[in-house]
Amino acid sequence: MRAERAPTGGVQEVVRHCVTDQLTDRELADRVASSGDEAAFRALYRRHTPTVYRFALRLAGGNVAEAEDLTQETWLRAARGLGRFQWKSAFRTWLIGIALNQYRELARKDGRRITFVEGEWEEPGEALEPGRRIDLERALQLLPPGFRTVLLLHDVEGFTHREIGEQLGISDGTCKSQLHDARTAMRRLLAAGMETA
Repeated sequence: MRAERAPTGGVQEVVRHCVTDQLTDRELADRVASSGDEAAFRALYRRHTPTVYRFALRLAGGNVAEAEDLTQETWLRAARGLGRFQWKSAFRTWLIGIALNQYRELARKDGRRITFVEGEWEEPGEALEPGRRIDLERALQLLPPGFRTVLLLHDVEGFTHREIGEQLGISDGTCKSQLHDARTAMRRLLAAGMETA
């Protein structure tokens, strides 16, 4: 009985996949920008899509369809702008910035605004119903968009107050205030959920 030979295209694809996974983001991006290397783009996509999607899902308040649209649009914009990316930040940071801009654009088109709450914020009553447990993701969904956005950018994605202010068009002071209030609101929501669990 003769041994079957693997098709050379399949082996070459596996080898190319292994090689591209070893390259840095910048090396992959350079390959995509200079020659349209599909394997390099797929490697970037595989590497960063989980982070972009998680951010988009949280930003969209748990709306899966909106998060999928944001993720897809982020990659379309990134692919078009890759040649102009100047590497002043990490590739992941750049992608998160694109996702944030896409979210803001989508919200503007839908007539929604990312509002920044001044003063006390009232928790939604549904989060505090007796016997109802609340988890971190649900608490994030219940935050006003301004709180949620600043909290995600700072505490989850690691942006500085200055970077967040530039992205959102707000002052460092407003960013710091929103972050403080968002953390306070999260603690209250989570504590209320723990008491009723």
